[in-house]
Amino acid sequence: MNFDLTEDQQAYRDAARQFAAGELAPHAARWDEEQHFPKDVIRRAGELGFCALYTPVADGGLGLSRLDASLIIEELAAGCTSTTAYITIHNMALWMIATFGSDALKAQWCPSMVTGEKLASYCLTEPTAGSDAASLKTIAKRAGDHYVLSGSKAFISGAGATDVLVVMARLEDERGVHPGAGGVCSFLVPGDAPGVSYGRKEQKMGWNSQPTRQINFDGVSVPVGNRLGAEGEGFKIAMRGLDGGRINIATCSIGTAQAALDQSARYMSERKQFGQAISQFQALQFKLADMATELVAARTMVRLAAWKLDSKDPDATTFCAMAKRFATDVGFDVCNAALQLHGGYGYIKEFPLERHVRDSRVHQILEGTNEIMRVIIARRVLMEGATEVIR
Repeated sequence: MNFDLTEDQQAYRDAARQFAAGELAPHAARWDEEQHFPKDVIRRAGELGFCALYTPVADGGLGLSRLDASLIIEELAAGCTSTTAYITIHNMALWMIATFGSDALKAQWCPSMVTGEKLASYCLTEPTAGSDAASLKTIAKRAGDHYVLSGSKAFISGAGATDVLVVMARLEDERGVHPGAGGVCSFLVPGDAPGVSYGRKEQKMGWNSQPTRQINFDGVSVPVGNRLGAEGEGFKIAMRGLDGGRINIATCSIGTAQAALDQSARYMSERKQFGQAISQFQALQFKLADMATELVAARTMVRLAAWKLDSKDPDATTFCAMAKRFATDVGFDVCNAALQLHGGYGYIKEFPLERHVRDSRVHQILEGTNEIMRVIIARRVLMEGATEVIR
């Protein structure tokens, strides 16, 4: 069992680190303050392949493994958590289109999405369907060679500024409305399609370099060819997207926490109190040691989950849930501890710690709350013989 990075993996990491240092970190505070969505920088990320990390090569992507992609995402997140998190959402939506879309649909949309010229939003959550995503109420009514979509989606990242919406909706046909998870279909909907409208831009605690809005669908006509997968497969497609999405957001937490840890180590060596650097106080040494230890453990778990997903392990979903729960909790705790180590300076915007705390907090909520992650894990662990497998 070798945990060392290969030469290729080191090259991916270094390229992402260089991009983050040059294109993300110098602007992250301003983007946060101005609530600016840096589409030009995202396009430059696309030029390096970062908008299509694990999209197949045949569809224009880099075709990387989820493990390799996580190395890149971690470095980008250290530069700007919020912008990187959006890039991971775009990656997830593009992968869904490339994996489940028809050849014609892929030919139409993938080339411009791979480069970041066109950007995507993932539309599952609704005003009344959050953790209980299978209860979604947006309807896709079959009408000949089209579907007509009606309903609303909530808390959609990028909404109003993106070109492509990957939408999960409930099928209605001559047999009526199809209930449950098996009644859900997945569609590619152009962001400017007639009948699509956007709510106000949400004012958020963090993630301010990407807009969040409600999306309303009022009789939106979508060709049958825009469906991803078969009728009734939409929820499974959405969940498959989220397995990778959970690794992505866990990785964003790790990258942010690493930036906070790096900043804390520097600060402790520079800051003097009671006649010596605060790095000489054992209580603070212990705090830094715990932060570093928990972060290494979280990173190891995320990479294990990514490897399980790459290997098509039958328990990959469970490991992805474990990694998401653990890494996002650890990531927030490390950022919060880093703020505390900085005292009053951690609380002001001159330092990045308060932004790290605000940006990392939502990771415990989205892509499935950490409470839902515990439900997924517990259901599997309670199956007969599971504890011999989930190790």
